[in-house]
Amino acid sequence: MKEAQMTIPHLFRCPISLDLFSDPVTLSTGQTYDRSSIEKWFAFGNLTCPVTMQKLHDPSLVPNHNLRHLIEQWRQMGHHFHPEYSTTIDPLLQLKRNLESPHSTLQDKLQTLEKIRVLMDETPSKTPFLLQIGFLPLLAQLLFGKLDPQFSGKYADFEEKLLSCILKLIPFGEFQCLNMLKEEPKLESFLVLFENGSGMMKQNLCRLVGAISSSPETRELCAMIGRNHRFLQGIDHLNQQNFETSEAGIEAISALCCLESNRENLVREGLINGLITYILNTETKERSSAGTAMATLEQLVGSERSGKEALIKDPRGVKAVVKMVFRVSDHGGSESALNSLIMVCYESLEAREKAIGAGVLTQLLLLLQSQCSCRIKSKARTLLKLLRSKWDEEQ
Repeated sequence: MKEAQMTIPHLFRCPISLDLFSDPVTLSTGQTYDRSSIEKWFAFGNLTCPVTMQKLHDPSLVPNHNLRHLIEQWRQMGHHFHPEYSTTIDPLLQLKRNLESPHSTLQDKLQTLEKIRVLMDETPSKTPFLLQIGFLPLLAQLLFGKLDPQFSGKYADFEEKLLSCILKLIPFGEFQCLNMLKEEPKLESFLVLFENGSGMMKQNLCRLVGAISSSPETRELCAMIGRNHRFLQGIDHLNQQNFETSEAGIEAISALCCLESNRENLVREGLINGLITYILNTETKERSSAGTAMATLEQLVGSERSGKEALIKDPRGVKAVVKMVFRVSDHGGSESALNSLIMVCYESLEAREKAIGAGVLTQLLLLLQSQCSCRIKSKARTLLKLLRSKWDEEQ
């Protein structure tokens, strides 16, 4: 049977040509078109999404590999799907239409998002279908589109549910749709949500930054966030608040450190002080991200001279690192603490004096008597020798 004569599922038709997709690509609005059709649309001078008529600040075309794969499966099965396919995909398409429709009330959309959340939790096998019909870019567009200036009540709940759904889909989807945040209006929405959202919103946006930092597809966006003064100051403020929110902040700083250029910005914006505060505040916590904070601090101290200077200049800096050399509960962070102390003590008499005053010799002896790895013990001996040799030179 020729494709022109068969019944093509609605999902597989380009909204412009109404023909079967041959090269499906998705816009930042979440709408998918055949590449040749949307390129012709742009060639005529149109800078909008044909379905939603939204102005496109970013006309990037992201290949929809999930949909292409689904069409290939459909072709291989003789243009037929398992009978359960329609009963699976049709309700999902209806959910998508509910979110897209300008006639849906906020309450309608809240209920739709709750259904999506329950569906992903209870039947994770349906998650790939959500990706195939373009849910991820749609949710991102709704979250970072035009914000309600009041940003409270049900609207805030709607934004939080959107972000929660995005975080559940991200591990299965393509990160490239998040590059819409490179558009100034959408990045501004991201910052407003981070500055004015609830504690949970802030934590989840930090987790989103972690996802962005993990993918080569969003490397440029990671660099943009890593040099944004408002976001970095917001993260620093977050780390001064309660323990739960600061955990997410630490993870975000650690993720941003994947780029060397970001490390320089983090030092310049004073994030070392926030890491020090976090480490000192975790002394009574059995479970924390202290090891992650210490590893991040090591990266910043080793990135450039200003990192070392910032650590030494903070009255609590060297003390915080010494505290991480030996911890009774675990040795997480010990190696990073030793590396950091070796770097700063090698060049600075002030750092050596502060380390000895903070009890580093006792910490090193306890570490050497513990069950830590041979590599950590070797670095502990290296630091001991360094402190002794420098002491002998100064006498």
